[in-house]
Amino acid sequence: MNIRSLALAPALVLGLAFPALAEKIPLNELSRYLNRLTTATAEFTQVNPDGSISTGTVYIQRPGRVRFEYNNDNTLVMASGGNVAVFDPKSGGPQQYPLSQTPLSIILDANVNLGRANMVTAHTESKNATVVTAQDPQNPQYGNIQMVFTPGPTQLRQWVVTDDSGQKTTVILGEMREGGSIPASKFSINNEMSRRN
Repeated sequence: MNIRSLALAPALVLGLAFPALAEKIPLNELSRYLNRLTTATAEFTQVNPDGSISTGTVYIQRPGRVRFEYNNDNTLVMASGGNVAVFDPKSGGPQQYPLSQTPLSIILDANVNLGRANMVTAHTESKNATVVTAQDPQNPQYGNIQMVFTPGPTQLRQWVVTDDSGQKTTVILGEMREGGSIPASKFSINNEMSRRN
């Protein structure tokens, strides 16, 4: 499995039952929603590029921090301090690379602006959800992220990350608990390295 996809992998469109006909949510409203989202926790289901399915809990602290804890598995993916670290029991120490080289950086950016030129490549309404595909306008070669939002109130429900090699990872979020505080230690790559050594 491509570890970069595993970490930052989003989104199968589920046949979720939503209220009848919704207009697509404007990009400026989606940017406002993401910028207001400071902390969130949710259970997730991940569909990996090879078709296997993983589950776990994701912790988000914007800007720049995320932690994916996997159930029944000692794998852990964290982003903090501008880096992503993938702790995979099979590969020893963590694999690390810059967060800016992953499409997930779009959600975690300090100032999300989906209205930037060449950032959004698709913006549609499907099954009463708004689907937005975005990329880093300066570095489209890093791949893209397809985000699915539902209205009333606006909420991020899933994402699909297509990485730089074209592999897709989908993350489907359960009920998102927004707000509250998450200990900084949850996002410390160094703490996790010390704990595992």
